[in-house]
Amino acid sequence: MQKISTFLWFDDQAEEAANFYVSVFAGRRGASAGGSRSLSVLRYGEAGPGKAGTVMTVAFQLDGQEFTALNGGPEYQFTEAISLWVNCGSQDEVDELWSKLSEGGEEGPCGWLKDRYGLSWQIVPTVLTELLADPDPARSQAVMRAMLGMGKLEIDGLRRAYEAA
Repeated sequence: MQKISTFLWFDDQAEEAANFYVSVFAGRRGASAGGSRSLSVLRYGEAGPGKAGTVMTVAFQLDGQEFTALNGGPEYQFTEAISLWVNCGSQDEVDELWSKLSEGGEEGPCGWLKDRYGLSWQIVPTVLTELLADPDPARSQAVMRAMLGMGKLEIDGLRRAYEAA
């Protein structure tokens, strides 16, 4: 068990969301050796606060990273103030995750999207960080301008901006 884990508050879709996330990350291109899987389900008892027998929490892993999803009720909603960043090694990986996670959700700018549960994700090719870190400010700023004009990030477009600067 990792020392620090992300805890996600859902109204009543914790198990559905956890199963969806595991299905997106399990067996995909570029997946880490850590694996993606459900770990455990805890149910509310007679003491509540949820209805006895209903899912309280679902522990799961995505690429070896542990998460817990809670059915906590409608009091809190996700905002962009927190997002999950996914480093992608290829355009195929960006495309696959973007397509699966944005289905039923909302595509945003600069590699951001909201999934069908309202959770924000940043689907980012690792090359973006490399290009932005270039010591030549003309090149790094050209990449930044290109990124700011994109929804889903396109590696070829980022590289073209870099090379043209």
